[in-house]
Amino acid sequence: MNETDSDATEPGDGTLCIGVVTIASDRSLEADAAGEAINESLEDDGNEVVVREHVGSDYDRVQSIVSRLIDRDDVEVVLTAGATGVEPDDITIEAVDPLLEKELTAFSELFTALAYEQAGTKAVIARTLAGIAEGTPVFCLPGDPDAVRLALEEIILPEAAGIVELAREPEPDSEDEDDPDAADEPAETGAPSEATNGGA
Repeated sequence: MNETDSDATEPGDGTLCIGVVTIASDRSLEADAAGEAINESLEDDGNEVVVREHVGSDYDRVQSIVSRLIDRDDVEVVLTAGATGVEPDDITIEAVDPLLEKELTAFSELFTALAYEQAGTKAVIARTLAGIAEGTPVFCLPGDPDAVRLALEEIILPEAAGIVELAREPEPDSEDEDDPDAADEPAETGAPSEATNGGA
């Protein structure tokens, strides 16, 4: 597995912080055209790739890496590219799907329609997946650079910030800290006072 980590900006400053995973057993991070296409599209749009990893087509490793990125506080969106076709070792969608709590079914429909315009009926084997996991949007894209650019520029980048905002889990409330009068309220006691008992 190859990994790069960058000094990213903080989430919430207007720049989307992205975790990228590319999956392929026949190429390395240095020869990863899909990953480079993702980097270029994201940076051209003013976003930040905070971590980029490359791994072979292995179900458990892909699921583990994606799960780890979802858990990171500095990752607002997770993108994967590769191993989404119909060959026996195309396992990305099967590995990521169990992590999703809500699926964005319209993403695959939109991508297929756009891919058909570009590639014709070959789009039938271009599987994709999108959904929300623990408040984090996750998108699984094909490993073709043109398909990556199509998905990012036509669907993901125009909508990602809004999806992040809608999917973000609210901060837990601290009632005691939010209620300044709570500390001033007198504590109740179980024993009655002499005055209430008539001094008896």
